[in-house]
Amino acid sequence: MSTDKTLRNPSDAPDQPRWTETLRNGSQVVIRPLMHTDREAERAFIDGLSPESRHFRFLCTIGHPTEALLDTLTHVDQVHKVAFAAVVPEGAHERIVGVSRYTTDRDPRYAECAVTVADEWQDKGLGTALMRHLIDVAKARGVTHLRSVDSADNLHMRDLARFLGFHARVDASDASQVIYELML
Repeated sequence: MSTDKTLRNPSDAPDQPRWTETLRNGSQVVIRPLMHTDREAERAFIDGLSPESRHFRFLCTIGHPTEALLDTLTHVDQVHKVAFAAVVPEGAHERIVGVSRYTTDRDPRYAECAVTVADEWQDKGLGTALMRHLIDVAKARGVTHLRSVDSADNLHMRDLARFLGFHARVDASDASQVIYELML
């Protein structure tokens, strides 16, 4: 997997980075900040996930995303709520194929994170790329602890968390969940 960390045009602000990633299968994606204007692309992304992937992302069974959920997911300030979308061209538009995000706690050194990759884009290194960029940005912005709560059945997340150096423990309040923690 290779990374081109150059900004795509001179008007890109340093706090709004864009990366071009070449994945293990040779395909390329652009990873960029998720914006409010991505609302319909985010809806299509969630709708395109398998029921299992949706369950792993939201830790519950959901059908189509509600308007309130889309508001929550696409209203990010890129400071306390940071989200990156991995996109590929689709006609005149971009299609979201993966999203990583974190939200800080009251203490901005602590944040909860998540990553989701479209089923057909899994096992190509995209989740790793999304999380590495998220971790780098979190570090640069003073986050010192990342945490993720996931289904114990989510083997992709288990492997990714282990690869990235997260420590795992069973959620004391729900044995069907695992809490992954990373000190930055």
